[in-house]
Amino acid sequence: MAGNHADTAHAVPLRILLGTWGALIFLTWATVAVTNFQLGPLNIVVALGIAVIKSTLVALFFMHLRWDKPFNAIVFVSALLFVFLFITFALLDTKQYQPTLIPGYAPDMPAAATEASPS
Repeated sequence: MAGNHADTAHAVPLRILLGTWGALIFLTWATVAVTNFQLGPLNIVVALGIAVIKSTLVALFFMHLRWDKPFNAIVFVSALLFVFLFITFALLDTKQYQPTLIPGYAPDMPAAATEASPS
């Protein structure tokens, strides 16, 4: 069984690892650079999009998912979809509770409503 290498890890060429590392560094820089622009509600979308790209690169090349069995890719994509679903549901109601987090902080709250709220 000298020819069977099923128990060994897949060797990734150094240029692929360095290219992936460079892409992760660039995307980290892009994440920081995007904070200088006011995109309104798209700020969170852009930040999460870059995070998904970075996590996909890590999973594909550093965790060797690109060379693994397809079932593991299905599990990974399913996990990403569930995370996306959970984050989407969590962000759906942020406009509903955000003004009441700090009384008087929201600019569109009338002063009378702020004074009536318990401190």
